[in-house]
Amino acid sequence: MNLAFVESPVQLLNVLEWAYTEGGGGRVLADVTVVVLPPVDPMSRGQLRRMAELARDEGVTVRWQEARGDSGTPLKSLRALTRLVRNADHIVIGDPFSRYVQLLLTLVRPRRLTVVDDGTATMEFVAQLTRGERLTRWHRRGGSSPRDLVLAPVTATARRRFTPSAVREVELFTAMPVIPPPGITLIPNTFSWTRSRFGPPLLTKGADLVGTSLVETGVVDRAPYLGAVAELARTHGATRYFAHRRESTEKLHALEAATGLEIVRPDLPLELIARRGPIGHTVLSFPSTVVHTLPLALVGTDVKVAVCDIAPEWLRETASPRAQGFLAGVTETARDVQRLAPWRATAVAREA
Repeated sequence: MNLAFVESPVQLLNVLEWAYTEGGGGRVLADVTVVVLPPVDPMSRGQLRRMAELARDEGVTVRWQEARGDSGTPLKSLRALTRLVRNADHIVIGDPFSRYVQLLLTLVRPRRLTVVDDGTATMEFVAQLTRGERLTRWHRRGGSSPRDLVLAPVTATARRRFTPSAVREVELFTAMPVIPPPGITLIPNTFSWTRSRFGPPLLTKGADLVGTSLVETGVVDRAPYLGAVAELARTHGATRYFAHRRESTEKLHALEAATGLEIVRPDLPLELIARRGPIGHTVLSFPSTVVHTLPLALVGTDVKVAVCDIAPEWLRETASPRAQGFLAGVTETARDVQRLAPWRATAVAREA
């Protein structure tokens, strides 16, 4: 049995892309069970439910498993999944950094393990795996909290599961520009399922802007981000702002008031929204997953993807020391995109 664990809409999309590739093209592999471990925020849950509908339409079995909530929910969920996990020959993972998924991996020794894209986090996962480092999300500062110390043995065991051996095959299904460690099989994600099911899209005359949750994750200060969005909208004639599912309502209201942009909360991952259309001739983004995935999803169309760099002065003092280098790497390695200089608040002030 092929058993997949996902915690975000993008992860579920990429499990479908993997199953389509695994099925040989033209159909999605039938013997797949996806366990959805939903987050608590309403927008993510809404997108996950829509993606679950698409997955079921493709013949995939989807199980919705609440793993967050009161203090007893994770343990109840773990007990409910134990037998399912132990009966799986092949485990597919959307988020290798997830503590919950890492805990599940301690229960099984799969003969085959596949990691599908969780966006740009895949790049950091591969880098840390190659360097033999502890698995830590790139936007978090260093140091070990009491919780990290308690879970350290779990993380260490999970990391060993990601290491190929004579009895375990490890694969990486990704659209990101990465070179996996020796022994891990790389399978390119070309978004063939997305392109076969949707589009080509109708193109509008204007530009669309893609939002990011860098403010919400504590990486970027709010003021320069709002200024950059306003400048991009003015310069490129953007009319719509596709909000990231984790962006705060208060920030989006401020953006709408300051820029006049139409704020759109997508009900599906942006790759599907863009492929279905209508979509602008130009899609503007900050360093994020979409600068790698949209050119693949929109291949054969006339859509141009442009990425605006993050200036060092945008970063919060509490941002991880790795943040600037990681974000720069996201844009530097993107293929088939136009690179835009970052908005500089000081320069604008001097000109004014």
